[in-house]
Amino acid sequence: MNGWAQAALALHLGWAGFAFGVRAAVQRRRTGDAGFRGVSGRPGEASWWAGVLFVAALLGGAAAPAAALAGLPTAAVPALRWTGLVVALAGMAATTAAQTNMGASWRVGVDAGERTTLVTGGLFAHVRNPVFTAMTVTGTGLALMVPNPVSLIAVAALIAAVQLQVRVVEEPYIRAVHGPAYAAYTARTGRFLPGTGRLITRPDCCT
Repeated sequence: MNGWAQAALALHLGWAGFAFGVRAAVQRRRTGDAGFRGVSGRPGEASWWAGVLFVAALLGGAAAPAAALAGLPTAAVPALRWTGLVVALAGMAATTAAQTNMGASWRVGVDAGERTTLVTGGLFAHVRNPVFTAMTVTGTGLALMVPNPVSLIAVAALIAAVQLQVRVVEEPYIRAVHGPAYAAYTARTGRFLPGTGRLITRPDCCT
């Protein structure tokens, strides 16, 4: 059991460090800007909760295997754990690919006054938010490696954070910046999975 918890903890820390720390360093070297924009909104607003929940999910992802190492009961199902390992590794690879596809447009958070390029190539040709999809896959895989109450809470927090961040913060911002180009993109591309969550803009019936 300890071996799985140790592996999950190492993978989580390595993934988080690479996805944020290494990626930010690469971004700064290439563009002069690390890409961090922080939490949007005022305390209590949906956008603020998105940031808080995302931080909670990252901390929970580390706390789950740490709690298992400290003795918290964890389901010992080998098939579940091996599945989690495969899913987590696939999610990590997809996270890296999606972040790379973003190029200079990669950001953590949103600055309403900033104008970035609309990315529609690579994984973004199939889903509009592949980074968030990949992160959710990774978090789910890590939770399956150490299935306990803390890991389940961490995954739930991550899913809630992603939904709020995309729907409340990012989609309105990108729609305002890119207008018709984004409308056309959302009409043909799913939000988190191919073919699902497409947004069809309907003409005003009364004009």
